[in-house]
Amino acid sequence: MLHLALHFIVPGIVAGLGYRRRWLPVYLAMLATMVVDLDHLLANPIYDPNRCSIGFHPLHGMIPIMGYIGLCALPRFRIFGFGLVIHMLLDALDCTMM
Repeated sequence: MLHLALHFIVPGIVAGLGYRRRWLPVYLAMLATMVVDLDHLLANPIYDPNRCSIGFHPLHGMIPIMGYIGLCALPRFRIFGFGLVIHMLLDALDCTMM
């Protein structure tokens, strides 16, 4: 439950601190990156509390993660890159806590 809450809290903190004047659209854009979790629907079972999503789900692999990091360098896609990288870092943190 804490893991899910962090997916909402951390982007809010980043948006609030880094984009103070336009924090709400930035926050919503970062939340939109949670669509990356649709790849969980390809797994059987869809949810397994003991499974590490990093490296297991297609959009949580190292090649996509390198792409998410690359998005951070492109001004037009930077916010989405930040959101995706934050998401992957939180998922990786969850993996280490298991």
